[in-house]
Amino acid sequence: MVMRGYIYRGRKPVHWSPSSRTALAEAELEYSENHVSKSIYAAFKITSPSNSGLLDEFLPNVCLAIWTTTPWTIPANAVVAVNPELSYAVVELQSLLESESTSGGKQRKLGSILSSGNEKPFIIVASDLVSVLESKWGVKLVIRKSFPGSVLEYCRYLHPVNGNECSVVIGGDYITTESGTGLVHTAPGHGQEDYLTGLKYGLPIVSPVDDEGNFTAEAGQFSGLSVLGAGNAAVVKYLDEHVSLILEEPYKHKYPYDWRSKEPTIFRATEQWFASVDGFRDAALDAIKRVTWVPSQGENRIVNMISGRSDWCISRQRTWGVPIPVFYHVDTQEPLITEKTIEHIKGIVSEKGSDAWWYMPTEELLPEKYRDKASEYRKGTDTMDVWFDSGSSWAAVSAKRDGLNFPADVYLEGSDQHRGWFQSSLLTSIATTGKAPYSSVITHGFVLDEEGFKMSKSVGNVVDPEKVIVGGKNSKEEPPYGADVLRLWVSSVDYTGDVLIGSQILRQMSDMYRKLRGTMRFLLANLHDWKPENSVPYSDLPKIDQYALFQLENVVASMKDGYDNYQFYKIYQTLQRFAIVGLSNFYFDVAKDRLYVGGRVSYTRKSCQTVLAAHLLYLVRAIAPIMPHLAEDIWQNLPFQHTLEDGSVAKFAFDLKWPDKNEEWRSVQKDDVDFLGVILELRSEVNKILESARTGKLIGASLDAKVYLHAENPDTVSKLKELASATNDADALHRLFITSQVEILPSLSEETKLGVSYAGKFSDPRTGEIWIGATRADGVKCERCWVYTKDVGSFLDHPTLCSRCHGVIDLQPQASPATAAAAVA
Repeated sequence: MVMRGYIYRGRKPVHWSPSSRTALAEAELEYSENHVSKSIYAAFKITSPSNSGLLDEFLPNVCLAIWTTTPWTIPANAVVAVNPELSYAVVELQSLLESESTSGGKQRKLGSILSSGNEKPFIIVASDLVSVLESKWGVKLVIRKSFPGSVLEYCRYLHPVNGNECSVVIGGDYITTESGTGLVHTAPGHGQEDYLTGLKYGLPIVSPVDDEGNFTAEAGQFSGLSVLGAGNAAVVKYLDEHVSLILEEPYKHKYPYDWRSKEPTIFRATEQWFASVDGFRDAALDAIKRVTWVPSQGENRIVNMISGRSDWCISRQRTWGVPIPVFYHVDTQEPLITEKTIEHIKGIVSEKGSDAWWYMPTEELLPEKYRDKASEYRKGTDTMDVWFDSGSSWAAVSAKRDGLNFPADVYLEGSDQHRGWFQSSLLTSIATTGKAPYSSVITHGFVLDEEGFKMSKSVGNVVDPEKVIVGGKNSKEEPPYGADVLRLWVSSVDYTGDVLIGSQILRQMSDMYRKLRGTMRFLLANLHDWKPENSVPYSDLPKIDQYALFQLENVVASMKDGYDNYQFYKIYQTLQRFAIVGLSNFYFDVAKDRLYVGGRVSYTRKSCQTVLAAHLLYLVRAIAPIMPHLAEDIWQNLPFQHTLEDGSVAKFAFDLKWPDKNEEWRSVQKDDVDFLGVILELRSEVNKILESARTGKLIGASLDAKVYLHAENPDTVSKLKELASATNDADALHRLFITSQVEILPSLSEETKLGVSYAGKFSDPRTGEIWIGATRADGVKCERCWVYTKDVGSFLDHPTLCSRCHGVIDLQPQASPATAAAAVA
């Protein structure tokens, strides 16, 4: 992988960690919200205005007011920048405001400009900030003159530390009136905007700070002092003593810290290796559009980061890591890096590893062409940014290993990696191949405890995945849930944000898992005697079975969509609604009569088993990616053999492929689907009325009841009558309601209403209003199926059975007296 033409060496400001003594990338930073800086308002005295006569009336006692949270950068000040679009004012400092002069407590300190009895200078600030600064400084400010910022360009002022004359320059739109004074102290060696302004005006890049974060001799009297400690305080004291300080106060704000050492960083210009992003920024932004981002807002996040990022500092000053294979001339410090030197070192590293750079002498690391001059060169000690390392992993893995593809199908990491691995991988790949290294990028949040707090060993709220799976020492407090329950929890949460886990949540997941396992056990148990050759053709299935397969097909399609879009929580929700609640509360409920009462060889039982087998085969494939152990457990207890397309028998659940779309199952007429959906809702209302009847001691079980329905809508009446008198017993309304009878009333008289103690109404725009009534069932209870019918008692050989059960009973022929005697003998 060669980023030819994009790598260069230069001196630019970078995030620097004094504690680690190395440059840092944005991804190696973490931002503290509680950092407190020593902020100051300071005054730089103007020596000559740019516009003749503009400030004459105020000379020689007029100053530029600046605000900074890094006083230690004042020695490196080169210019003061203004916004040409803003209005600025010369203000006169009058009397201190008594109510304000003592505000702020001990931490807020008036500078010598405000506290001394000397003549107060005139101050230049942004016009929009006058009232804010008046309150902040505790002094009456009177505007004496106003003008646009553009007229201040090239005004000259006295450097507050070294006494040199400096200029006022035009900055960018980063200069606002949200804070500060509207004038920005600019040190090109200590800030990105400062650096760009310095390039625009050809300013020197001064950075009098060493690797340890101490002032160098270039900082004069501050030499040797820590810029984040004594050096910072010394600069403030110096300004105060030389009547350049207006106000000092603590300022709490977001500040970058080294994520390893947890210490604050500084911005410092050093000699580093950089990758120029400008050369391929547009190509990167275009490639981002062709990547699938999950969640979708990830695209906006990385676009903003790529659009606004500066050149990438790829070198580090660490004692570990992958070395940057560059040689430097001992006298001129000019770098030596050519295709020949890279190829030579590449061969050495391939054979001996990257540590060879550290232990091999320079003459052996140089190619033959340069060996006679080896004494003139030294090998560099910089190491590669770890994000450049990890961002190049696609080149060593996806692009080279057999069985893998480039681009990779998916990159998966935390949401913080838009500024880390996702970005570094994109940039290295675009620069060298012209395309993104991934087709999809998935980002996730972080795992918190049940109360929403970050996990910490010291707090004791860490959830150990191993203990979730195998259990802890106390099995009651830390039971072994198994891997499938943990995986089920993962599928249940929206991982695009932070997620919660704890003992209560795991118990809920365990309950969900047991219920799902119960659903699958029901399917297995009721297919114990079923064979694929017993399947009933789809066209011969009852409407209720066709409807069940229609629902199954739609549910599995929805789950596939969830997998395809990495929305696993939607799969979990579908499983919960369909496999646990929907099937158990309806289809399994009404199927029990057909499975247990109808007889082993009956048509209704075979058709029901056909549907159950379809559910089993579909659901085991649907849950396998989330709960592989449960899926395999089911498959090893499959009561029949399942044949694959190639004719072989599937021995394991993962031998199966995702089921193909079944258009026949989806072919149920929309009117039928809608009406059966209404019937299910009507069934819920019927159950409420039956529950009232049960509470009132009218009935015990629902089979003790007879249900009456009356509708005004002719189409609804016709469809209800069709179901009530269905020749196919499985579709009969009383089977769907699990009652003994259902009668459709042609009319509803007051007499009828009075004769029904328990009644209610169901209303739906598709059917209109349906009146529901419930009474005791007619007839006598069959002791086998518990259904009340009028034909119980009609059969002499089995007077307690109904006609259906009588037909199912396989009567054994009675033995003759002779045979019986012989048997006794």
